[in-house]
Amino acid sequence: MTHLEPAMLLHRVEPVYPPLMHQIHRAGRVELRAVISTDGTIQSLQIVGGDPGFYPSAIEAVQQWRYRPTILNGQPVEVETYITVIYQLQ
Repeated sequence: MTHLEPAMLLHRVEPVYPPLMHQIHRAGRVELRAVISTDGTIQSLQIVGGDPGFYPSAIEAVQQWRYRPTILNGQPVEVETYITVIYQLQ
């Protein structure tokens, strides 16, 4: 029998709103493909969509996120996931 415990976000760093995007009153989003390593860190990130003006901020923030790793049959495993970072003007 297979036992799977999915990864859980433990530490989230909020992205900095890019000053130019804020100045021009632009909201947006960035979609990323991430690999969560067996120690819960982000091993790799790939941009899959969104507004290029937000890319650097989203990548910088998400690279600092920490997870409880996915556990498969008692062992941590590397997994791929998709993350959407949303930027909204307040």
